[in-house]
Amino acid sequence: PLVHLPNSMLRVFPMKQDQLDDQINFFPLNNVSHRTEFVFSFLPLKGNRNDTFWGKRVTVLTEQTTPYYYQAEDEDSGMTIEFAPSAKSGIFEVDFKTTKDNYLRIGLNGGSGNVQSDNHHVITGVEDITGMKAYFYAETDQDLDQLIYQNNNDKKRLLARFNKAIKVKLKYGISYISVAQAKINLYTEIPNWDFNQIKQKAKHIWEQQLSQITLKGGTEAQKRTFYTSLYRTYERMVDINEYGQYYSAYDHQIHKSDKPFFVDNWIWDLYIAQEPLHTILNPKMQLEKINSYITMYKQSGWMPSFALATGDWPAMTGNHAASWFADSWAKGLRDFDVKTAYEGLKKNSVAGTLLPWRNGPPTAIDSFYNEKGYLYSTRPEERGSKDGVDMDKWWEGRGNEGVSITLENSVCDWAIAQLATPAGYPQDKPLFLKRAGWWKNVYNQEEGFVWPKDKAGNWIKPYNTKLLGREYVTENNSYTYNWTPKHDLKGLFQMMGGTKKAEAKLDQLYREDLSVPKFHFWLNQPDASGLVGQFVMGNEPSYHIPYLYNYTGSPWKTQKRIRMLLDTWFPDNVFGIPGDEDGGGTTSFVVFSMLGFFPVTPGIPEYSIGSPVFSEASIKLPSGKVFTVKALNNAKENVYIQSATLNGKPLLKPVFTHSDLLKGGVLQFKMGARPNKLWGAAI
Repeated sequence: PLVHLPNSMLRVFPMKQDQLDDQINFFPLNNVSHRTEFVFSFLPLKGNRNDTFWGKRVTVLTEQTTPYYYQAEDEDSGMTIEFAPSAKSGIFEVDFKTTKDNYLRIGLNGGSGNVQSDNHHVITGVEDITGMKAYFYAETDQDLDQLIYQNNNDKKRLLARFNKAIKVKLKYGISYISVAQAKINLYTEIPNWDFNQIKQKAKHIWEQQLSQITLKGGTEAQKRTFYTSLYRTYERMVDINEYGQYYSAYDHQIHKSDKPFFVDNWIWDLYIAQEPLHTILNPKMQLEKINSYITMYKQSGWMPSFALATGDWPAMTGNHAASWFADSWAKGLRDFDVKTAYEGLKKNSVAGTLLPWRNGPPTAIDSFYNEKGYLYSTRPEERGSKDGVDMDKWWEGRGNEGVSITLENSVCDWAIAQLATPAGYPQDKPLFLKRAGWWKNVYNQEEGFVWPKDKAGNWIKPYNTKLLGREYVTENNSYTYNWTPKHDLKGLFQMMGGTKKAEAKLDQLYREDLSVPKFHFWLNQPDASGLVGQFVMGNEPSYHIPYLYNYTGSPWKTQKRIRMLLDTWFPDNVFGIPGDEDGGGTTSFVVFSMLGFFPVTPGIPEYSIGSPVFSEASIKLPSGKVFTVKALNNAKENVYIQSATLNGKPLLKPVFTHSDLLKGGVLQFKMGARPNKLWGAAI
């Protein structure tokens, strides 16, 4: 778990193999981008210095983790390490217990650069990361007695020895501009040595943030799951404006600005639930994030995909900044340059490559897509090169994801179509609506599944809809990707043979076995975690699927599935996330679903109703209004909605609008242990 302030540049955690590991290798002084890059390393050590000291770890006896404070006790020496964060700076306090053999080990985290010291109490560093540099400026409250470098020539790691003090504090600032700016960041945020003051300030900020949603009812475990999930949604994006200026990796320039500059968004993971959640909770920040994306487009010439601090990382599939922007626009967020945003999104779609893990102009494969309306796949024996593009060098062998690329870009092009008229390009809307229907070109009606198609337009056979995954779709199989066209559910159900047949396929999704030993399945599908039949709770493409029963006339099945999934896969312990959490992607699903609703289609400003976990949940909206969800007679077994009202008026449909939410008021359900199969059944 990260220790940080909400959506702030500095993010710190103990580097271990995993959360069950009892040894800390070091603390990165900053997590630059979620799960991908960390800078500098820091670790207090105690003991006789020898050659193994440079690789020594702290073995944890006790540990306390909160969003605003971290503490660990060393099993061997009793030494304690504490940390508290500010926005671009942090402070450690180390209690060595005695004055003998006390060290701080500080260095780089694998990049080139160096760390320096004035031999008294100041330590600075610079480290190269992907395409840019990171800097730190640190001070200790005690003079160091000795400075030892691991290598005096490269000065990448040092030991600072303190033999006159039992307690030592180290405070530091981080910058992507300079050491001098790192010092400014530190002195602006932590001018003194009051550790408890920084800790309490961080605690207050988190209490204010998390108390925007208040709960009644439910168990203590459910509340822990909810608030832990909510906390995780604030990891990203982060503002890297450093008090009036910021470094942008999108044009490699330092810019003067009084506006936030947000980075670190894995949009494939976050457009589904995390961004919609914060559209409710903090629309002002959402606009600042969108405007940051538009600025990146102006600086680089391309609308980013995964907008990291180090530049665009064109990971995964789709052009989902379009999904995010269209959803925000539909929900009334208008204070951004929609014309420029649209031009960037359109350029990505029709004048750039759609291939995952690549940026830049289109390839011959993209030209085929634009002409034929699907991205073709190759047979296993044909792997290696496709129209001059080397497939095998793509990340995880994903170069053949023709099915998911076609499906997800259909969703994104529909979103672009929604922005065409507001942007002043109404003539473009028919083109993008046409492209939005291209998902049908990879749906094999005879087989009832999305299916890879070759260059000649033939379905590739044999094809295993369960086992084959990364060869043709992204991180999942056809059982999951069958439900991707959430912008055209009516069309999807028709392709499946009608609403009732679509519902039967939904039922079977949760019941279908693997047909192979689990080790064989997961060898091919490592991201397909949290399995219920073929349903994958641990990966983002599945999150809207349980809510689709609301569109087949059986919302009681949504209620049944949602409560089962929450109870099964999200307990209040270290096993409480069934897959990659992705910096708020998964836990935003949890927050929405525990509240009792979820946004199914980005660009349609409505919420699909599930089964609320708490007897009462209130959202304090930025306008000052309050939207409350009440569940009368709620209990573990009472998962089914018997009736519903919105502000006292009967609600007969399993959906309500974003406008309803913004007006404030009360959405009230009467719950029961048996389904009311008539409520919400009218499609």
